[in-house]
Amino acid sequence: MSIAEEILKKAEEYRDEVAQFLRDIVAIPSYSGQEKEVVDRIAQEMRKVGFDEVKIDGLGNVFGRIGNGKPVVAMDAHIDVVGVGDPTQWKHDPFKGKVENGIIYGRGAGDQKAGMASMVYAGKIIKDLHLEGDYTFYVVGSVMEEACDALPWKYIVEEDKFRPDYVVITEPTNLNIYRGHRGRIEVKIRTKGRSAHAAMPEMGDNAIYKMARIVLGIEKLNNELKPDPFLGKGTAVVSQIFFKSPSENAVADECTIHIDRRLTKGETKETAIAEFEKVIKDAGVEAEILEQTYEGHAYTGATYSSEKYFRTWVMEEDSPIVQTAVETYKELFKSEPKVDKWNFSTNGVVTAGLYGIPTVGFGPANEIYAHGPDDQAPIDHLVKAAAFYANFMQIISKKEK
Repeated sequence: MSIAEEILKKAEEYRDEVAQFLRDIVAIPSYSGQEKEVVDRIAQEMRKVGFDEVKIDGLGNVFGRIGNGKPVVAMDAHIDVVGVGDPTQWKHDPFKGKVENGIIYGRGAGDQKAGMASMVYAGKIIKDLHLEGDYTFYVVGSVMEEACDALPWKYIVEEDKFRPDYVVITEPTNLNIYRGHRGRIEVKIRTKGRSAHAAMPEMGDNAIYKMARIVLGIEKLNNELKPDPFLGKGTAVVSQIFFKSPSENAVADECTIHIDRRLTKGETKETAIAEFEKVIKDAGVEAEILEQTYEGHAYTGATYSSEKYFRTWVMEEDSPIVQTAVETYKELFKSEPKVDKWNFSTNGVVTAGLYGIPTVGFGPANEIYAHGPDDQAPIDHLVKAAAFYANFMQIISKKEK
């Protein structure tokens, strides 16, 4: 029996255990900045299955380590979740980890506690089959990613001084291999006016009317953006609008919009800002562009900030890390993987986009259920992903020799 076959067999033996672990952590609400209980539960499971070291950093990210050699590979799952939304839309209680027809349901089941469950049991596979080698395998449970997907890994690299050789992002990919995604920048644009009584609007200068011209310009910009053959088209969306006025019966003296600008390959913060400046100029009004910063307050008491600029990243299909993932998949599953991209954003904006660490994605569950009331993960996916992560470490350590 080959090592890959042994890994698959062992992963199947842990089917019930990995499923129960996922159910346990789904049942723990872990909103951004409130992850302590789920971090403690993950650390407990890491110790139970035999990780060499388990630690929690100052921001609250949890790390499990096996081995001490080269290369150093970090596999990442964020373990915070978004809100429930309208509870009446949920078929199952979002915090019960309900199992039905081989699928685990609940907030965070797919996005993305499934990745965490599979990574931890990849560690158990490695330990039980004595597959430790000349490599270091880190499992990282990152916090506050849903609030700001640059924040946890910026802290890990800058404050923990931890910079692995490779990163595997375990966000849901439906067991496909993903090699990048679009980035984004969030900005606000503000117009100022002069208030006056609504009965005499000619005496004022309406900031909302000024902003209306800019909003139409953003809509036009979105329609004119050019696509990339792999990542597709960038987008520009006015997602929120705010105003200030002395009363309901007065001309608004200030108006602000929030813009989500998704960035395809070749687009950057600088090119996006230049586009917004042109929109304002074409609108014929005065306005201010306000770049945004997120300040996160961790459950540990730490405060950490990041600009709301999330860089686009793409790994070439023939890059070593992508080819390692492809080889891992083919060796395990005896078929060709689909190599694609995420539609949404991940911690790869920092690992690959900011720091240039070779990064690839492979995760259980389908991203189409992320953030919705049907958040879910098939148990079959948990088993296969655990096998993939364990085998990935065998393949990449051989390639590094």
